[in-house]
Amino acid sequence: MAEINTSVKKVGKELYGYQKDALQEIFRRFEDAPKDYHLLYQLPTGGGKTVIFSEIVRRYLETFKKKVLVLTHRIELSKQTSKMLNEFGVSNKIINSTAVLDDQDDFNCFVAMVETLKNRLNDDKLDISDIGLVIVDEAHYNSFTKIFKFFDESFILGVTATPLSSNIKLPMYENYQELFVGETIQHLIDNEYLASANLYSYNVGLTSLEVGANGDYTVKSSEDLYTNSDMLSKLVSAYEETAKGKKTLIFNNGINTSIQVFHAFKKAGYPIAHLDNTNTKAERELILKWFHKTPGAIITSVSILTTGFDEPTIEAIILNRATKSLTLYYQMIGRGSRVLKDKRTFDVIDLGNNFHRFGPWGADLDWEKMFRAPDYYLNAILSDEDIESTFRYELTPDVKKEFEKSTDTYFDMKKVYIDTIRQGESSKRVLEKSIVHHAKMCIENSEDVFDALILAKLLGEEIDDRINRYAKCISKSTHNFVTWLKDDYRKKLNAYLRANFDEDYEEIHGHPPIEE
Repeated sequence: MAEINTSVKKVGKELYGYQKDALQEIFRRFEDAPKDYHLLYQLPTGGGKTVIFSEIVRRYLETFKKKVLVLTHRIELSKQTSKMLNEFGVSNKIINSTAVLDDQDDFNCFVAMVETLKNRLNDDKLDISDIGLVIVDEAHYNSFTKIFKFFDESFILGVTATPLSSNIKLPMYENYQELFVGETIQHLIDNEYLASANLYSYNVGLTSLEVGANGDYTVKSSEDLYTNSDMLSKLVSAYEETAKGKKTLIFNNGINTSIQVFHAFKKAGYPIAHLDNTNTKAERELILKWFHKTPGAIITSVSILTTGFDEPTIEAIILNRATKSLTLYYQMIGRGSRVLKDKRTFDVIDLGNNFHRFGPWGADLDWEKMFRAPDYYLNAILSDEDIESTFRYELTPDVKKEFEKSTDTYFDMKKVYIDTIRQGESSKRVLEKSIVHHAKMCIENSEDVFDALILAKLLGEEIDDRINRYAKCISKSTHNFVTWLKDDYRKKLNAYLRANFDEDYEEIHGHPPIEE
């Protein structure tokens, strides 16, 4: 096989070493594989997939003298791809709903959205007889496969950061014969092509979330959880602890959530803008321009910035949502991975237990195994209940401050339950022990019983966590029963404090309460 010339040219951008290696491998397939071969190329977000396939197009046209079609799934990506191809000296035509195709013979390269192309092909408006190469950007979107039947004489090259189909019922191995795995995220970080992520995880109870037909959490159940005051407070606190003053991108699952996030940050005095798919093109451009030039700016959005958005100045990513999609997980975090001269790291704050579900961003994943046996990977993902069973509940910083005199604020519900049952005691004794522990915390930090009762109210979230764990231990967790237990626990804690405050106070402090 003849070597592909990878010398630097004046057109386009200079390719990095790993990009040149990938180019060489892909061209080897062009020459050695059948003309209708389907190859899938995996490269991490930020690795320069568009740059690579733009150079592939240029050299393919030069080498094989056949036409090329590039498929995207969004109009913004079509325009960005067309612009990049132009930078590489590839004259191309965008096929959109308004495109006039009278001049199609003047072009050797076309860029199209899949639905638009399908309509044009069904109407027999586009001549595809001489297209030798079809490049599918973001190939994990299975919507592309519906037009493969039109190109049974073409080499199809899919490119993606995550070779897992967006539809678990349509695995990628059914449409691609081979996966070519590019450089790992860690390799790109080590060689300073990508920034490394500082990961911060905040445990969140997700058992109220519901999974929809697409296999991911529904917008409605996500909105119900992430718009409540506790979650909004947790989000703002997490930002202030980790990313305050940094240029930040917040991802949400639902427009209403994003709007509530906007108001919460605005009220706290932070510079923030909300962006979703209802914004006009002019509004979007204005917001992104403001975001680019404003230090410490924050954008709260709903998924639309997961692809086709390149802003290297981002310093922090907040996942204010849970997802079961590994692809979306990597896309969201990847928005912060671009490097700058003075930027080699970025922060990622996880408020959806995503780190627990998928592992840390940049972990060494076996993409080949995922490609060949996606069910093996998907079935190995922990359920939310399994994830949350390993959590150790931590008081929020504001609440912890109110209990600063207590050295022991942790109560291991599962361990206490096991020990109690082994001693032959009733499971109800577990809750009694928990109430005594909570009462001790309140009394240690109070001057009188009224102070203690006020502190008991601050423990509501932790009480709920303990009751949820207790319900799992006794394998009885109907919604009504758990709700009753939580209410009953609060009543018994208050009753215990009223009945035992003076006696417990003297035992803890060595003297009776001081009466004024």
